[in-house]
Amino acid sequence: MGKADKAKRMTRPAASAARYGLALLSVAAAAGLARAFLYFHLPLAFNAFALSAIAITFWYGGTKPGIVAAVLSALVRSYMFDPEINSISRVLYDLVFLVFALLMTGVTRARDDLEVRVAERTTELTRANEDLKLEIAERNRAEEALRQSQGDLARISRVTTMGELAASLAHEVNQPIAAAVTDANTCLRWLTREEPDLGEAREAASRMVRDVSRATEIISRIRSFFKKGALQREPVDVNEVIRGMIELLRSEAARYSIAMRTDLSENLPRIMGDRVQLQQVLMNLMINSIEAMKDMNGPRQLSIKTQSPEGAQLLVSVSDTGVGLPPQAADQIFNPFFTTKGNGTGMGLRISRSIVESHGGRLWAADNPPRGASFHLSLPSRADSHE
Repeated sequence: MGKADKAKRMTRPAASAARYGLALLSVAAAAGLARAFLYFHLPLAFNAFALSAIAITFWYGGTKPGIVAAVLSALVRSYMFDPEINSISRVLYDLVFLVFALLMTGVTRARDDLEVRVAERTTELTRANEDLKLEIAERNRAEEALRQSQGDLARISRVTTMGELAASLAHEVNQPIAAAVTDANTCLRWLTREEPDLGEAREAASRMVRDVSRATEIISRIRSFFKKGALQREPVDVNEVIRGMIELLRSEAARYSIAMRTDLSENLPRIMGDRVQLQQVLMNLMINSIEAMKDMNGPRQLSIKTQSPEGAQLLVSVSDTGVGLPPQAADQIFNPFFTTKGNGTGMGLRISRSIVESHGGRLWAADNPPRGASFHLSLPSRADSHE
């Protein structure tokens, strides 16, 4: 069965008998109505009703039933309503039905062609819609794979960075552990005296608890950098993240006689973000500043500042007094594999910018007169993130 037949079945009876029956019923109805109008002395009323019957049959029954309706209308008019008119008038009336039938044939065919085109267009649109759904699904899978790859790359970068800091981190952890051992020995000495001094022993035990807790906290921060998991957005206090990074990198900065200074706004709004990824960004920026200053003469200072002008955007600045940015390459340092370090991978800043942009923010670099460089990142506040 062709498309034209399928389209026709949408608007008129499918069975052939029913379509020809429509011709008989419509002409019979026209005749009945015309009989009623004869009482009002309107002998030509049948012509109007017959034309309506022909039009209805053509529209809902098709071309052949419409022609049958036109022939029946001519016969009924001739033998029931105008039996005494002359042959010329009868031919003229029959010609009117014929011309009208031809017009309706053209209209019906145009309707059928339109239905076929609409059906074909609908099929094309349906197929295009299915193709689009498949393309969207494929794109979603590709984006998910890309996010997974980016997450794996960021984690590898974290592991690499922590490996480079192994010596400083070990020293940072050993300090409270060594202090705890000293406190434990002190506590034992106070307890093993001929007259135990419980007050001094209690104080030594309290210091030991604080030192062990500090070592546990440092280890917990280190472990969080190695964890692998899905992106987890939550309200994050950036000042708290910065303080945590200062604790982790304090030994590394002290190793090169670098002073760390902060200017953290007290009324800083929280942001919606992944805590581990934001820690990674700040750690990368701070380590870059430390490495830029470790071989410099003169004062070495790492400054971190947070502010929130008008509460719209949260701004973080990490500044140093190091070697500064490469000449005329302030933005190239964010390109993949671009590095000025002898053993650098050139991916730290690229990953950091990707993380900041995924949080709806921006990361850029600028010179820090009289010497050094500044890295600035802007992040939307928690309310802006919800919008």
